[in-house]
Amino acid sequence: METRAVYLTARRNDAVKIRIYRGHFATKHSHVSHCIDMTAAKSEMNMARTVAKLFAENFQSTPIDTIITLERTKMIGAFLAGELSHGGVNLRQDIAVITPEITDDKMILRDNLIPYVKDKRVLLLTATATTGLTIASALEGIRYYGGMPAGAATIFGGDFWVYNVPVVKLFGVEDIPEYASWKFNECPLCRSGVKVDAVVNSYGYSKI
Repeated sequence: METRAVYLTARRNDAVKIRIYRGHFATKHSHVSHCIDMTAAKSEMNMARTVAKLFAENFQSTPIDTIITLERTKMIGAFLAGELSHGGVNLRQDIAVITPEITDDKMILRDNLIPYVKDKRVLLLTATATTGLTIASALEGIRYYGGMPAGAATIFGGDFWVYNVPVVKLFGVEDIPEYASWKFNECPLCRSGVKVDAVVNSYGYSKI
């Protein structure tokens, strides 16, 4: 599978790259035609910092108290908090960065984390958002705990808004012309007998 990998470079900065594998992959919500590997963007300091700078450009005029990070994006979230506090309306703001528990697709905040969300302006950060289900669920969670969603950012995503909250992305499905996503029971690859190459989640992929 690794031999099929191609690199996709961000239009706004060629220092940010993700790996793309074409095939048949199973995610939590769907089957997809491509595996999007963002390990470097989430794990390597220099690339994570660059990703954060690109996101920060979109939120210079957006007041933010807390960043909630999903899908192992906490390093990016920490850099993003730093970038936002260096200028704009968040100058010298002490922005919190937290990661909630996710159980049955629902966000859970323990009592010690709730004060960082209740009555706070919250930016949601995640790695992928192709269907919008993950972001929608997280925004519902933010509101449930008394927070005010200020925006959402994702490394790779579809073209949508959720609850009137804009979603900023670095890469989109339009960057992969042949990208397709299907419900489990509507997957044409399954119907054609094509085996699943790997199971994919926020930690990476496991070949089958």
